[in-house]
Amino acid sequence: MNIDNHEGFRRMVDESLVGGISVEREQALRQHLESCTPCQQYLSASNSVIAGLRGFSFEVDPLLHARVLASMRSPVEPDRRRRALRWTLTSFAAILLTIGGSFVDLRFGDLLASVFDIQRMPLRQGLLALWIVPSLCVLLLFPLLPLLSNAGTHRKERTL
Repeated sequence: MNIDNHEGFRRMVDESLVGGISVEREQALRQHLESCTPCQQYLSASNSVIAGLRGFSFEVDPLLHARVLASMRSPVEPDRRRRALRWTLTSFAAILLTIGGSFVDLRFGDLLASVFDIQRMPLRQGLLALWIVPSLCVLLLFPLLPLLSNAGTHRKERTL
């Protein structure tokens, strides 16, 4: 027999096992199986696999199943106290950095300018650009972030 012919009959075996074969093709398959040992072995192996899969089952712990369903039903509640504490500490740190930068600039600016042998104005601009303004931006931005994030999560979707 031709190898391609066997492949076609093996496909017909697969189709017949799932119930999707016409009467004519089933009859041709039966005639072929009477004389072809490799295709008979293929049918036997396929039947064994299907029989093995039908017996394959496992038990799920009912308590685990109930916990999974309960966790899917309950909404996730964020720990608001921890988040509020984090925002408060970050804002407090930004306040300290802003005040500290301003204090260093006012009290020690002349001393630092003489130690590093630079003029007072470039030192003041550097402190302002690299320390005071960034900490001031953080100070102003962090109290707004929770409001902005809540507004983004609670808005309704719009369809065009």
